[in-house]
Amino acid sequence: MSIPPRGPEPDPPPEGAVRPPREDLAQPGSPAGQAGPGSDGPAGTAVPDDEYTAALRAAEDRWRRALADLDNLRKRHARELNGQAVVERARTAAAFLPVVDNLELALSHAAADPGAIVEGVRAVRDQAVDVLERLGYPRQAESGVPFDPARHEVVGVVQEPDAEPNTVVQVLRPGYGEAERQLRPAAVTVAKRE
Repeated sequence: MSIPPRGPEPDPPPEGAVRPPREDLAQPGSPAGQAGPGSDGPAGTAVPDDEYTAALRAAEDRWRRALADLDNLRKRHARELNGQAVVERARTAAAFLPVVDNLELALSHAAADPGAIVEGVRAVRDQAVDVLERLGYPRQAESGVPFDPARHEVVGVVQEPDAEPNTVVQVLRPGYGEAERQLRPAAVTVAKRE
């Protein structure tokens, strides 16, 4: 079998000249010279549709796996958060158990000396305040300090000649916590401005 001789090879175009489009890259329905969906570019070779389909399937598979990983992460985070809440509730309740024990002990001695009962209840109150402070909520019950709307709730305004205007005259109900993190603000009466 012999190969028929081809004609002479054309001279290469001069440097910087625009090359004519290759007819073997043109797709049906597209103008000559434009790269069709089966080519890598204007001077590339044709890529079969199977490769694009395979690449699309691989990308879709990666996308589905990423969605599944994200969903699993969300579920795991929700479980861990719920577990942390359970642990914190148990820790807080355990911190108050000695307070409850001491209240029961005080009630069991209710028939004893009233002065001793008062001292016992006061000691239990101090213990409860200490527990709140260890949990990050210190007691706020100072009078004579400037009124701070972040820490105080005004329940009354009074005329007090000895107090500076806009200062706390009396604490009716103590507050617990700091301004950024409070259980409740202190209920106070404030000196009137003159």
